[in-house]
Amino acid sequence: MSNISRRKFIITGLAVAAGASGIAVAAKVAQHHGLIPPDAGGLYGPGETLTYAAQRLLTRHSMAREFSRNEISENPFANEVDPLGDEFKRLQAASFADWRVTVDGMAARPASFSLAEIRSFPTSTQTTMIGCEEGWTYIAEWAGVPLSYILDRVGALPHVRYVVYRSIQPDWWESIDMADALHPQTLLAHRMNGNELPVPFGGPVRLRVPRQLGYKSVKYVNHLTLTNDLKPFGKGKGGANADGGYAWYAGI
Repeated sequence: MSNISRRKFIITGLAVAAGASGIAVAAKVAQHHGLIPPDAGGLYGPGETLTYAAQRLLTRHSMAREFSRNEISENPFANEVDPLGDEFKRLQAASFADWRVTVDGMAARPASFSLAEIRSFPTSTQTTMIGCEEGWTYIAEWAGVPLSYILDRVGALPHVRYVVYRSIQPDWWESIDMADALHPQTLLAHRMNGNELPVPFGGPVRLRVPRQLGYKSVKYVNHLTLTNDLKPFGKGKGGANADGGYAWYAGI
């Protein structure tokens, strides 16, 4: 069976199951094909599963809308964050010369990259909208190294299913599956609107995941872990926001 016909078959199965017996049966179809999000338990689990499975099957390779530079927002909104702490202030005072992004877990060549190294890697640029679950949006030009390049450089092992990424703020972390991790628009961003990424917007480095809501684009990223199991992280739901009640998969 070809990839296209197989995909149509699965989508049809989801639709029939949802219409005939309800969302819980559709979730079982998704489970059969390995399309279960880490927050699938609980009251809203079947709905989260159906949303994730349907979007993965229909939009796995889709691109977030890109805008022209003249559509960049004049006054982008930098949402407030908790105090960044003395360690961040020390790094900032030295122009982030000592900033490191560590990559570990299921990697053949675990590594720790300096900001200078990250800025020297191949750069991709996009002008995309970031949208918050609270309702605000803005358009900005983002530039950085594709996350797929980092994964290739460290030798991500074949069985990796997720990338967990952490902020210098210890309680701020998220994860994405490999469909988003390898997507060409997913970046370790270090520039915004033609300049170094400002601190209020996540500088020196943030993850940019334009196909999901803003809380998946974590600021001040300094640690990536490649894994095939999210249960050991937090409450096992895939991110700090999911632990707090938001959806793990926040596709838009």
